[in-house]
This record gives sequence, C-alpha cells and structure tokens, in this order.
Amino acid sequence: MWPLPGRYRDRVPSLLLLNGPNLNLLGTREPAIYGSETLDDVVSLVTSTAAALGFDVEALQSNHEGVLIDAIHAARSSAGGIVINPGGLTHTSVALRDALTGVALPFAEVHVSDVHARESFRHHSYLSDVASVVVVGEGVAGYARAVRELVAALANS
Repeated sequence: MWPLPGRYRDRVPSLLLLNGPNLNLLGTREPAIYGSETLDDVVSLVTSTAAALGFDVEALQSNHEGVLIDAIHAARSSAGGIVINPGGLTHTSVALRDALTGVALPFAEVHVSDVHARESFRHHSYLSDVASVVVVGEGVAGYARAVRELVAALANS
C-alpha cells in the first residue's frame, strides 16, 4: 500500500465520492446524453475500483451545495482524496472550489457527458484548473478511471 500522510497512517485509506445536483436522476434523465446507468451503478463501480486498490469509499449525492461543502470539510480528517461530479455546480460555484482548495485534498473532477461538446455555458469549470485529475465524456466508466488516476496521484505525492 502507498504511504499515507501522518493523519491517515492508522486506518484504511478512503476516498469521498460526491455527486452533485440532479445526479440522483442518472439512468432516467436524458439517457441519450447521460446513458442508462444509475447512481447506484456509479457507487458500485467506484467502490469496487477503489477496493481493488486498497481504499474504502464514502459516497454522498446531494442537490444542495451546502451539503456538498460540509462533506468536503468533513473529508479533511477522514479521506485521502475526493472524486466529485459537481453537476451544474461545475459552472457556477466558487464556493465549491473554495471548499476543495481549502481542505487541500487531491481530487478528481468527473463528468459523464462531454461538457465541451455541449452548450457553451458548460465549457467553463471552476474546478478543473485545481483538480489533480479531470475525466470528461467517458460515461459512468469515467468514474473508474478517475479513481485509478487519483490513487496514482496520491501514491506519487
């Protein structure tokens, strides 16, 4: 197992999986864009991918920005990194960015659809330039890649 920072050495390393607004509708919301896999499928994929790398996962989805920010703050003392699909908050939330940079945990930003091939307002992310990993447009499978790349980044830090 890779070396953990001091505050994590005596526990199994964990990742926080966060999914933002409307991701609870995966599988039913615009399946032509987002596919037919559900949020439960995402959680299962992330959990199994992380477990194979020696990590536990705590998962949370919320349609409320403050709930996501509170979870990020709490992760500071419990997680080695964060995998986040912020949904529409990607394009609007300086507060989410501030929370992520404030806890100083490496994080992976994930988007199921190719946001750069969609409406112009989706082309800007408040998170991408401070993320350790960015995965866009790979469907639900992109979450597994995000976990693998985030764990690799943690091992190299």
